[in-house]
Parts: sequence; structure tokens; C-alpha cells
Amino acid sequence: MDENKIAANWELLMGVIDTEFSGERKDKLITMYTHFQDRMALMPASSFEHFHNCFPGGYVDHVIRVIDCAQATWDLWKRMGSDCSGYTREELIFVALNHDLGKVGTKEEDQYVPNPSDWHRKNQGKLYNNNPNISFMSIPDRGLYLLQDFGIKYSINESMGIKLHDGLYDDSNVPYFKASRVESRLRNNLPIVIHHADHMASQIEYEMWNNKQNVKVKPAPSKHKKQVLSTANADAQDLFKGLFGESK
Repeated sequence: MDENKIAANWELLMGVIDTEFSGERKDKLITMYTHFQDRMALMPASSFEHFHNCFPGGYVDHVIRVIDCAQATWDLWKRMGSDCSGYTREELIFVALNHDLGKVGTKEEDQYVPNPSDWHRKNQGKLYNNNPNISFMSIPDRGLYLLQDFGIKYSINESMGIKLHDGLYDDSNVPYFKASRVESRLRNNLPIVIHHADHMASQIEYEMWNNKQNVKVKPAPSKHKKQVLSTANADAQDLFKGLFGESK
């Protein structure tokens, strides 16, 4: 991604904040995003090149795509008869905007740092490492912490949307998505819509990367290979012939 596209994406992202939010929350979002601008505008969305948007500028590009996919998914769900009245459009955009905020790291330190190992870069496609100088936190947890740290208020719907955006890829989300009791089920579909939007965006980004690689995937070998009985032993040959006749 060239520097012009990176700059244009940043302006687009800040435009979303400017048009979709208002008042104190808008001001504090602008403060937070301005604080992280130099880092966030150039950071990747993942650490492995075969994941999604693992390149400078990939994070912002991914967030913009998730915002677009979230709105399209929301519209589709409503058109198909889903009840989306339990949350607002602003909550939808807020969650899409901040779903991966935890990937930015801390106020002082990046989450992703370039991988110095040529072997891992070449053989595993691992272009970035997690920064060993910062304590581990899950991406949703760190994102929610950063919002609090910048004094940005969010609703319970927005909290749940950010926390659960990875769906069942995160084992800690199982009780929310596989609730056995009615009273334990999600009260609205915002986390599901956001998860679908994030999954869609990530898959699109993978396909864009894969198409550039011109990789031809070889078909997996059949699990049902013909079993061949060894007939090296004379007695075994006689038994084989008696059971199955002459081999062809």
C-alpha cells in the first residue's frame, strides 16, 4: 500500500468519527485517534502475511472495510426480517470502528513489532511479532481498556459487541454464543452482525493477498487409497489367489 492510499484511508477513518459521532464522545475519540495517528496509520492488521492485511496501513484499511461490511450486514439482516431494534446505528459504527483497537498496543508501546528473523519471515510468513515489552491482554480487553483510559464512554451493547467480535474463534465467548437457557442468550444480534462483518472483511483481505500470490492449491490426497496386500510370501500368494483369484 503506497503512502497516498495510507493517507487517504486515514482521512476516511477520521471522517467516519466526524460524521457518525457528536459531542464529548466525538471529541474524545478524535483525541485518542490523534494520539495514535502515527502508529495506527502504518500498523498492520495481523502478524502473518497469510492472515489478513499484514502490511503497513493494513489496520486502518481493515477497520474501514469492517465498517462497510457491518452496515451492509445490518441492512441485510433487517431486510431478511431480523429484529435489529435492540441497538442503534451509532452503536454499530462504534463497535466496528473500535473492534480491533486493542491491536494498537499501549499508549507508549506498539503491539506489533517487525520480526527480525529472516527465516520466520521467509518460511512462516510471520512478518511481525507481539511486543515482548507489554503485558499480554486479549485484543478486546485491551481495546476496552484504552477506551476507558481516554475517558470514552460506551454502552453495554458496545461493550458486548467489542468483547464478542471474534465469535467462537475465542473460547471465552462460548457461554455467550452457546447458551442453553433462554435468559442466558444474547439480548440482541449486534455481536453476531459485527462478527460476520469482521469475518467477511478478513476473508476478502485474505483472498486479495492469495490472488496476488498466484498460489495454486493442490488437491488433498485421497484418504481412501486402494489397499494392496503384500504377496511376497508364497503361502500368502496362494491364500490371496484362493480368496480373490489371480491378480490383474
